[in-house]
Amino acid sequence: MSVEAGQFMNAVEAIGLRKVYKAGKKTVCALDSIDIAVAKGRLFSFLGRNGAGKTTFVKIASTLLLPTSGSVRILDHDVVNETARVREDIALVPQDVRPYYHLTPRETAHSYLRIRGLAREEAASRTQWVLDEMGLSEYADVPCLQLSGGLQQRTMVAMVLATLAPVMFLDEPTLGMDPMARRNVWKIIEEIRSRGSTVFLTTHYLDEAERLSEELAIISRGKILFRGSVRELKVIVGADYRAIMNRNVPRELLSGFDTIVEDGGRLLVLTTREGALSLADAASRAGYEISVGPVTLEEAFIRLVGSSEIDEA
Repeated sequence: MSVEAGQFMNAVEAIGLRKVYKAGKKTVCALDSIDIAVAKGRLFSFLGRNGAGKTTFVKIASTLLLPTSGSVRILDHDVVNETARVREDIALVPQDVRPYYHLTPRETAHSYLRIRGLAREEAASRTQWVLDEMGLSEYADVPCLQLSGGLQQRTMVAMVLATLAPVMFLDEPTLGMDPMARRNVWKIIEEIRSRGSTVFLTTHYLDEAERLSEELAIISRGKILFRGSVRELKVIVGADYRAIMNRNVPRELLSGFDTIVEDGGRLLVLTTREGALSLADAASRAGYEISVGPVTLEEAFIRLVGSSEIDEA
């Protein structure tokens, strides 16, 4: 039986992608031979510390920045040689974006949909839908100049999500939002994914990535450290439980535990369930506070990225 052309096409595919910047006399390699393939209809999270290369990748993939070498294809169209075609299939929420202050949220979303070619009635219907879903209805006709920074961010995210574009790049979309607003965004992202859109997400909120991601990649210093599922990442770090303690606890209390990560003013001990419960018992008897629970994506991320940067140094 024959397979239709494009049936297994990737939505986003990067091969050998490099981006080198000149900073005075220095050369900075922001992306170092990146290979990524994201299948159509997936939600893919791209994680890393500030300066790791996430936004550089998004800018290249969304046709805003030229690569030094290598290639990126969106739905099998090259972002450099077929820029206009790629832009028909993508929508982007960039970092630190703000709406036109004299427009209302309704006008912002509606005018953007009209610019993208939607008929007036469809644009109006889709605008009302996204305002309702994003909790913006009561602010729909208030000039953005009068809205808080969080509401302005929600307006820009609503504008992009209303497009239902085949491929969406969301670069820190919930930055500055309150917890309820973030969950509204999560809900609509999940709905858009269920309609067939591919979502490429960068975020510093690792609970967000853990909730939404089907796949993820972690980048550090321009190189991919990990690619897979959240569960696979937790297996790689070699622990399923963690204990959190103040960094001033006596080190003899931690003897026998190999994986201890300093995270700000606390110590993160990655271990087995039995090891975590044993440490909790010892800490409690010694009068020290301790928090014990299953390893989260955030803790696995800290372990992986921290170890990588120590090794490189």
